[in-house]
Amino acid sequence: MLHKPAVYASNNRWIHIKFICFMSLTILCLIGSIFLAVAFGAKDIHLQTVWAAVFDYNPKLTQHQIIYELRLPRVIGAAVVGAAFAVAGAVMQGVTRNPLADAGVLGINAGAMFVVALSFAFFPHMPYSYLMIVSFIGAVLSTVLIFIIGSATSGGLTPMRLTIAGAVMAALLHSLSSGVAIYYDLSQDLAFWYAGGVAGVKWEHLKFLVPIILITIVFATVLGRSISLISMGDDVATNLGVKTNRTRILGMIIVVILAGVSVSAVGSIGFVGLVIPHIARKLVGVNYRLIIPMSALLGAMLLVLADLGARTVNPPKELAIGIMVALVGVPFFLYIARKVGREL
Repeated sequence: MLHKPAVYASNNRWIHIKFICFMSLTILCLIGSIFLAVAFGAKDIHLQTVWAAVFDYNPKLTQHQIIYELRLPRVIGAAVVGAAFAVAGAVMQGVTRNPLADAGVLGINAGAMFVVALSFAFFPHMPYSYLMIVSFIGAVLSTVLIFIIGSATSGGLTPMRLTIAGAVMAALLHSLSSGVAIYYDLSQDLAFWYAGGVAGVKWEHLKFLVPIILITIVFATVLGRSISLISMGDDVATNLGVKTNRTRILGMIIVVILAGVSVSAVGSIGFVGLVIPHIARKLVGVNYRLIIPMSALLGAMLLVLADLGARTVNPPKELAIGIMVALVGVPFFLYIARKVGREL
């Protein structure tokens, strides 16, 4: 019979082997998805031309210009933002121990959207770097309000109360954003942000987005051990030396950074942070040091494929990418909500 340490070591080794296999497969699928998303659109481009444009760009060729100036930025933007929303959802589910937690479902995206609407109304020519900052501020304010409302009752904050408070805040902020759009005649300008889309992502956006999101995801992965212990319960985490309040604050800072900068670039895209962490958990287990990078890759692939679908369902017209994600996200949300309801 194996001793317990040997059993644990064997299980650990198997988990890491499985993680490496799934990560490698997901990376290959993501790369393939990116090439397909760049190749197909209103006008299809041969994959060899895509390869040549990426690795041997010729600005004199029209197809190379289309790939480099239009399609490549939006596809990279979709991948980076998909990773951001997915990691935000994973971290939020871990630190709140709420399987329904997601920056979109809980109203954090709506807070960022409301401040973006105000910015369009009062500062229509605001530079993108400033828009990222105000979007982040909106995400912070909505997060604080949601936690205050969820904690207002005598029983304190519970996963279900947090979900209800977030849903109420999201409905309120969406209504206020719509009011601002109607009053200041911004409905057409804000339609893109409400539905979510990556068509407007340019290289100048990516130079801000990519480093901020990648650094934040790395920091989230470093925090993964503490998040894993908190997800097992505060008593377990405290006994193992985790400072739960500090970890929760750091976790929520990660969430609002990822949600805020993503909304400033592509608008509000819900359900990525809800669906993807559950899939990642099924693939790699309950260790958040593995869940977070896996969620990042799966979220990137989901949004790249959603953008591809949005462009190819009815070319040359495009559907909003948020609609494509919602087709998957809404049934999944109802399934998780029903499952949680049975467990309460």
